[in-house]
Formats: sequence, structure tokens, C-alpha cells
Amino acid sequence: MNQQPETKVAKLDGKLYKTELYRLQVELCKLQEWIKKTGTRVIVVFEGQDGAGKGGMIRRITAKTSSRVFRVVALPIPNETEKSQIYLQRYVSHFPAGGEVVLFDRSWYNRAGVERVMGFCTDKEYRFFMDEVADFERWITDSDTYLIKYWMSVPNEEQLRRFKSRIEDATEHWKLSPIDLDARRRWYDFSRARDEMFRISDTKPAPWHIVECGDKHRAHLNCITHLLSKIPYEEPPPREPVTIPERDKSNAYDDVGALKGRNFIPTIY
Repeated sequence: MNQQPETKVAKLDGKLYKTELYRLQVELCKLQEWIKKTGTRVIVVFEGQDGAGKGGMIRRITAKTSSRVFRVVALPIPNETEKSQIYLQRYVSHFPAGGEVVLFDRSWYNRAGVERVMGFCTDKEYRFFMDEVADFERWITDSDTYLIKYWMSVPNEEQLRRFKSRIEDATEHWKLSPIDLDARRRWYDFSRARDEMFRISDTKPAPWHIVECGDKHRAHLNCITHLLSKIPYEEPPPREPVTIPERDKSNAYDDVGALKGRNFIPTIY
């Protein structure tokens, strides 16, 4: 795993970002058609530091694709039934069928990170997970499923800036949980847990790929480009010309007038 040091770079031009993002989203739509046609299964795992932008990355990937093909899984705290299950069971139940991509916004690696550092699992549970995770992921890849794992890394000062922004922005308060704040305090504990996770689970069948997220726009373009490069999809055939048909007026009626008297919402703007 080659980790590049964080360097100060000029801010990406906004027009270039929008142009490149659209181009990459077109490619994601081509990938989608190929996955549907071939019945390919893809799992993409997004892990990383709080405030790195996992949710924003996933939204850029899925903005133009079908939710029937690109499914997002962001599991809440396990309920009592799930707590009684085998740990990996709740994740396997969300795995893709043929023709699907599943994007995990945090994954089974909760056990190696948050649960380990915050004491939400026992030492025995943690050790068992770390002993078995490489074999678990080998089972996934041996089952003809693409498994692509991203660790999203954000510099210390940038994370602090984003946390402050969440405090000040009423639309982002929900993004800042008590665990996020405690994770900030325990930065080095989480870093050590990450390093141990990498040591155990950065394998040839399922390597970790680090995304530098100090600049979100650069991170979006770099990560989507990398994701597209990991799946050898083919260009779909040219689309047949589409002609929008005229309305059949043989059974026409006043469909607009039929709405009169219905409960319209107030026109405010």
C-alpha cells in the first residue's frame, strides 16, 4: 500500500471540477449498463476518519445512477436481534446479487475501528474478527465478486475546520455526534487501530486504497477515476435513436380541469 504524504495544492477550478465530474458520471452510467448486462457483483467499502466526506463521495457516485443497481448501505446501531447474530451476518445480508453494486458507508470494519477504540466489543470479539477478516474477504473475491476498499483520510486541521462548520451550520448539526467528538479527542487511538487494521486486512485479493480528502473535489474525481479503473467494463453499444410519441387524442378529455377543486399546496414562491 503506497500512502502519499499530504501536500498543499492549489484549489481545483470549479468549472473543471463540474466538467470532469459529469464526464466520470457518464462513465459510471456505462459501467452500470455493463454490470446489468453481465450480472457482475461489486462491493465498495468506504471507511475513514470522521469528517473525511464518505457520504459526499457516495452521493457523487450515485447521483446519476439507478438506485436499483447502485445500492447504498449505511447500517444503524444494531438492534437486539442483530446483536445476537454472528457479527458479519447483518452485512452479508446486504451483499449484491448479480447486476448490482453495493456501496457500504462504513462496513464490517466498525469492529476494527469504532467498536475497538470505544469499547463496544470485547477483546475476544475483536481478536476473532481480526483473525477471520482476511479469509472472509478472500471468500468474497473467490466468489467472483469485486471487493474495493477505500480509506478516506483527512488532515487534522481540515477535520477540525469541518467539525466547526457543522456546529455553525444548522443543516449539518446531525452530522456531528458525540462519538464523532470523542473520536476527535482519541485521534491517535483511532490512528493506531487503523494501522493495525491495515496490517491485518491489506491483502493482495482485497487491498486498501487511501483517498486523500483534504480537498473534497479532488478526492471525488480521483476516487471515481480509480473505481472505474478497477472494473474492466466495456463501452455499451450506441443507443438507438429515441422518438417521443405524440399523445393519443382518440380518448382525450379535460385532464387539467379534472384537478380543479383538489387540494393543491399553497403557491408561496
